[in-house]
Amino acid sequence: MPDESTKRPRVAVIMGEEHWRAQFTPELRRRLGEAANLTAPVQVNSLSDPALAGQLADIEFLITGWGAMPLSSDALDKMPRLRGLLHSAGSVRGLVTSDFWERGITVSTSADLNADPVAEFTLASIIMAGKKAPFLAAELRAEAAKDPRSAVGPGCMGNARRTIGIVGFSRIGRRVLHLVSQTLHETTCLVMDPFADRREVAEAGAHLVSMEEMLARADILTLHAPLLPSTRHMIGPRELALLSDGVTIINTARGALIDEEALEGELVSGRLSAILDVTEPEPLPPTSPLYGLTNVFITPHIAGALGTETQRMASAALDELERLSSDQPLERELTRQQYEVSA
Repeated sequence: MPDESTKRPRVAVIMGEEHWRAQFTPELRRRLGEAANLTAPVQVNSLSDPALAGQLADIEFLITGWGAMPLSSDALDKMPRLRGLLHSAGSVRGLVTSDFWERGITVSTSADLNADPVAEFTLASIIMAGKKAPFLAAELRAEAAKDPRSAVGPGCMGNARRTIGIVGFSRIGRRVLHLVSQTLHETTCLVMDPFADRREVAEAGAHLVSMEEMLARADILTLHAPLLPSTRHMIGPRELALLSDGVTIINTARGALIDEEALEGELVSGRLSAILDVTEPEPLPPTSPLYGLTNVFITPHIAGALGTETQRMASAALDELERLSSDQPLERELTRQQYEVSA
């Protein structure tokens, strides 16, 4: 009787062991085993692992995730049958190169499912920033006998009739815009993105504006641009100076989008506030003055998918494997053009 496993595509899982355990539940591992002829061991974090040495030439698909080591051209040379990479995490930047598309290797990513929790975290941050909640809580802890609201003033608090500036009409930026529009009342949303279509932004319920106009009008500024050479430190001393006193900056994207030294100066002065899920460097050094400021709320890069949220991404990668194996079109394919402008 023929071995049914030989009819299934040869698949290796490249990711960190802790992420493999967290993302791939017993049910998902069962699905994987039914869909693929798996390498032994099933999961490693690098293609250079000696255990895979005699198996690379037969691999047709890679399932990758957080903790995977970069995939070099030399590694691809050893996998002449490789047809696709299915990423069960966020960005593939730093993992794959343009060499994949040049070789005709399909790339799929579950990054859009990582966008949902980031957008939800951002919405929560916008609402909390409107109430000054994290900052007032910090002041209350510092001086419990004093009511910190008196220093803010009622006219500076609340979420109605506010202007939200969204930097980047990315998949996350779009979701943030949708959530804000559905949740907050009488809110004006501004979008700054040189690649965005004005009509598409308008249909989503926002106004496409220049960076200068956004900075001059925003009550809250939230960043959702990819980190590219052209966007590194896109928010610098000049841009920060254009913000009105009391504006809160929310960064759940990449720390290096902001000139950290310039931001530190504005935050230490107390002119601006910030909710930072990412920083430059990350984490900040223990001596950073930002830790001691009541107008700064720092979280340890938790906006993206965690725990059960990552299992949705693993399931999506398996969906793509099943589609590829049966010659069906992918739903989450990443083109080379998208790769070049994405986070």
